Amino acid sequence: MTDQTPRVNASYLANFSGQAVRIAGKVTQIQGGSATIDAQGTVVIHLDADANIQEVGNVVEVIGKVNNDQSIKAFVTTDFGPNVELSAIEAVVQATHTYRELFYDPK
Repeated sequence: MTDQTPRVNASYLANFSGQAVRIAGKVTQIQGGSATIDAQGTVVIHLDADANIQEVGNVVEVIGKVNNDQSIKAFVTTDFGPNVELSAIEAVVQATHTYRELFYDPK
């Protein structure tokens, strides 16, 4: 399988250092070239000029690479707005890791 982007939350980041992931969470801060999201824990997202993270309180999904410090370098960002059920996102994350052979090849 190529181009895998497993869905994660903050607690899984250490397992995916140097790899591409998908993470969704609520934006808590935007400052300069970075944003902070709450994804079952605090995660710093390093943004590029094309990033679509513009409003605190909105839920965003980020596809990016996990850095050694468990921050994420964003490749693609999507703003879902404020009305997203975070418990549904967390259920998908948990299913991804419970049945990982369906979603990604563990290394």
